[in-house]
Amino acid sequence: MTSNRTRRRAPRIPLLAALLLGAGGTGAADLATELRLNAMVGDTETMAELLDRGAPVDAANAFGKTALMFAVEADELETVALLLTRGATVNARTVAGCTPLTFAAEGGHIGISALLIARGAHVHDRTRAGWDALMIAARHGILEMVEQLLFRGADPKAADRDGRTALMQAAERGHVALVAPLLGAGAELESRDRDGATALLIAADRGQLAMARALLEAGAEVNARDALGATALILAASQGHHELARLLLEQGANPNLQDSDGTTALMEAISTDHNALIDLLIDYRANPALEDAQGRTAADRARQLDNREAIELLARGH
Repeated sequence: MTSNRTRRRAPRIPLLAALLLGAGGTGAADLATELRLNAMVGDTETMAELLDRGAPVDAANAFGKTALMFAVEADELETVALLLTRGATVNARTVAGCTPLTFAAEGGHIGISALLIARGAHVHDRTRAGWDALMIAARHGILEMVEQLLFRGADPKAADRDGRTALMQAAERGHVALVAPLLGAGAELESRDRDGATALLIAADRGQLAMARALLEAGAEVNARDALGATALILAASQGHHELARLLLEQGANPNLQDSDGTTALMEAISTDHNALIDLLIDYRANPALEDAQGRTAADRARQLDNREAIELLARGH
């Protein structure tokens, strides 16, 4: 990213700090506040003066956020370098478990993340939600940072508190370019989150067509089921993702698999009023005579919901 330094000279803001504090004191707490404020705007000259006057380099605000974290978040590389040189803790944590490296990942600040790692940042550290820098970078689709973190030993098999890996984060957002490097580093295609979903199931639910294609080309199991027995095809049908459903069927998805309630993709399409999928599913031999756990067929569901279009499509002799 382009540094703000190319656009303006950061203002000196001791006066702002004094106004915020209500008094222009020179105690350690006041100096720490000024240090954090100047870190946000990258005023390294003032920060050096504050540190020389005794400002505690690692003093944090009420949320545990240090001057180094503010500088990272603002993409102020020179300021980050100054603070690290003056002894800032590279692996400090906020009350939410965020570290300078996770802040760098959140913002996509690749130069800063490289510097932090070179100074000893732990690539495996997690936030309170269980996210490490790799998961965050994958969620935001930052390819260069993902590659950087993998090269530095980040674990592509690690999962957050919901059981979601970096590959699953990428699948949800459709970041296709991340599939190859993550799999190349050892990410597992069939890893399951807390709901039993694989990356392909997540992509299907979100309608991420290109991602689903990439995962299938990599060997993802097309008929994998989540904890409730739903397949990628059932999830795609529930959301009306027509082209994605076609892709799954072309790749061997079984249209007659039933979830734990006995629901098929055809029943799901009818129940969610995605009637455009009916002909497609029947063309791929979806069986309208199958019954769900309550003994209802696809036609029964259509009548129950007064889905007249579905009733007519089912009655056309398929």
